[in-house]
Amino acid sequence: MGYDLVIFDNDGVLVDSEPLANSILAGYLTELGHPTSYEESLRDYMGAAVHRVHDLVLERTGQRLPDDFDETLHARTFEAFERELRPVPGAEEVLATLVEQGIAYCVASSGSHERIRVGHRVTGLDEWFEDEWIFSSQDVGKGKPAPDLFLHAARCMDVDPARCVVVEDSPLGVRAARAAGMDVLGFTGMMPAERLDGATGYFGDMKQLPGLLQLPV
Repeated sequence: MGYDLVIFDNDGVLVDSEPLANSILAGYLTELGHPTSYEESLRDYMGAAVHRVHDLVLERTGQRLPDDFDETLHARTFEAFERELRPVPGAEEVLATLVEQGIAYCVASSGSHERIRVGHRVTGLDEWFEDEWIFSSQDVGKGKPAPDLFLHAARCMDVDPARCVVVEDSPLGVRAARAAGMDVLGFTGMMPAERLDGATGYFGDMKQLPGLLQLPV
């Protein structure tokens, strides 16, 4: 085993939230007069903290989003999560293998702590994570693609960044992991490998991950 810590992104890697969240985001932005397709939402915002939405809309249109944008977006997203959210197929099996092998892991997500915990509760993944293994962009000054979040997670887990591997499904996340000096495995469940340029390796099915981590299966 070449790593002491596996750092998982959350949305799209552990919980199958990206289709729901990006459909809601695209619809809400369009409703507010900023026409956005589902594909454009994936391209521009997948893997990013919500402040990126504010920044890009202001940059492109010169207009600020409403003061209650975050609150409304989160409310709509959480409502959909409660009805429809599922774990990514195979995610629980990977976590079980890590536990069996005694390999430390955590989650480092651009989403808020509330979003992470709601998603984990609804999907049952909360059984696999202690509170101190959950890290959010809320914990640091800059979200992905800055390396701050991953470096913060490694520091809190007391592991050298060079001994960490990140599991990511977004271009912003891959850039952040590389900037942190970490290897990164690109999950191509939604995003093609060419969009995850710079990853150490690629996989399209969670069943493949233990092999890439050189774990017994």
